Amino acid sequence: MLLAQVTDIHLGFDPDNPVEFNRKRLDHALKLLCEMTPRPDVLLATGDLTDRGDQESYRQLKNVLSNLPFPVYMCLGNHDMRAPFREQFPQVPTADGFVQYEIDDGPLRLLILDTLEEGRHGGAFCETRAKWLADRLAEKQDKPVVLALHHPPVESGIAWMNTNPHEPWVQRLAETIAGHDQIKGMITGHLHRNVSTSFEGTSLSICASTAPQVALDLDPIDPDHPDGRNMIVADPPAVALHWWNGKQLITHFETAEEHVMLARYDESLQPLVRALLAEHRE
Repeated sequence: MLLAQVTDIHLGFDPDNPVEFNRKRLDHALKLLCEMTPRPDVLLATGDLTDRGDQESYRQLKNVLSNLPFPVYMCLGNHDMRAPFREQFPQVPTADGFVQYEIDDGPLRLLILDTLEEGRHGGAFCETRAKWLADRLAEKQDKPVVLALHHPPVESGIAWMNTNPHEPWVQRLAETIAGHDQIKGMITGHLHRNVSTSFEGTSLSICASTAPQVALDLDPIDPDHPDGRNMIVADPPAVALHWWNGKQLITHFETAEEHVMLARYDESLQPLVRALLAEHRE
C-alpha cells in the first residue's frame, strides 16, 4: 500500500491573486503524484489546508482535490477552522465535534487525529480526543495502524517551531498510544521541513510543506533580538510517500521539480540492474 502525503498547503495566503503562489506549488505537487508509477492508493493532506480558515479557500481546495484519481483524507492544522471546513467538506467524519475518523479499507487502518486548538499555534489533544483514540486502538488489535495528525509531538531543534515535550497534550497522546504495538507509524506536518524521528517507540515522519518551507537553523533564537537569520525559504514543493511493505512503513521524501538527470535505465545499465537483482535472490 502506498500512502502519499502533502501538508501545510496554506491555500489563500494571497487570497486576491488568481495565480496564487501556494496554489501553483500545490498543483505541481499533485501533478507529480498523479503522474507517478505506481500511483498512490490514497493521499493524506495533513493540515494547514488553508492559511486563514476561510470559506473561499476551502472552496478552492475542494475544487482542486475533486478530480484526483485517488481518495483524499484530511486532518486539520492550526491555520484551519472547523466550521468553514465542515461547510465545504460535510462528508468528512467527526467525533464529538472533532475531525477524527478511521479509514479501514486496506491492509492498514488509518486513524486521523485532530490536534487543532483554534487560536493556538501549537497542538492540542484533550481527554475527549484521547478517549476516541483509545477506543479505536482497543479494537482490531491484530491489524497494523498508522496515525495521521498535523502537529508532531516532538522537539525539532528549530527553536521557534519547537514543541515542548512536557506539554499536557503531548503527554496525553503518549499515554494513549503506549503499549500499542499495532501502531506502525505516525505521519505529521506543521514544521514545513522533512524530519524523521520516533515517538513512544514508533516511527514519526514529518513531511515538508507544499507551501514555502521553514529554513534549517538549529541555533537558539532570542525573541528580544532579531538576528537576521533566514526564516522562510522557497525550496521546491514537497511530498512524502509512505510505503507499507506488509511489515514496515518506509518513507520517501520527494520534491516537485525538474530533476537534473544523470543516468537512465537503458542497455548500458542493464548489466548492473541484473546483477543487483540477482544478489537480492541469493
